[in-house]
Amino acid sequence: MKLTLRVWRQSGPRDKGRMVEYKLADVSPDASFLEMLDVLNEKLIAEGEEPVAFDHDCREGICGMCSLVINGTPHGPERATTTCQLHMRKFKDGEVIDVEPWRAKAFPVVKDLVVDRSAFDRMIQAGGYITAPTGTAPEAHSTPVPKPDADRAFEAAECIGCGACVAACPNGSAALFLGAKVTHLGLMPQGQPERWDRVVSMLETHDEEGFGGCTNTGECTVACPKEIPLDVIGRLNGDYLKATAGGKKR
Repeated sequence: MKLTLRVWRQSGPRDKGRMVEYKLADVSPDASFLEMLDVLNEKLIAEGEEPVAFDHDCREGICGMCSLVINGTPHGPERATTTCQLHMRKFKDGEVIDVEPWRAKAFPVVKDLVVDRSAFDRMIQAGGYITAPTGTAPEAHSTPVPKPDADRAFEAAECIGCGACVAACPNGSAALFLGAKVTHLGLMPQGQPERWDRVVSMLETHDEEGFGGCTNTGECTVACPKEIPLDVIGRLNGDYLKATAGGKKR
């Protein structure tokens, strides 16, 4: 395959940044998108140019590091697929491909395609945990969990924290991410002690970090590589109302 890449280049947070065009030839259709970027960087290094900085780690669709906007879509054109699992056969020979970083106030660009997503970490630190008493492990069946709750918790726990929901949202909201965490922990018996403090603390941190408000456009769940359902945001809002207006003890 022959490709024309237009890649966002930005030397640092204070640099204005720009799109730079590169030509690639002989790209294997079986290569992943990140492998294609590896080929580009090998070419740039051989030519004495600065390689493109981009995030990656597991390359197995698990870690959520491969945060790229491809032709205007977070993670690219294929639904329920991370960038590292996207293959070049999804593109046409001779195609022009735009590659950009996440665009959100709360995710400042570090360099090129790399953004700072530590705001997610601070939200988790604000309340995304459970009480874990030490000592002998309890009997596995001593605290039964209804099957629907277990299934729902597992579904929400699939969130990998990549930030595609934020990049897709016109408001730059992290409500889907936050809803997934609140739903996952709030459905488990272990998550009940901090349930009401958790939702208030995490939402307050969400706003302090500069994420926008949710207006239920649904772009977040469309872009989510793990297809976290939109209704986790409803649970997030419900728990917040109960924790504040409902008189729940904090």
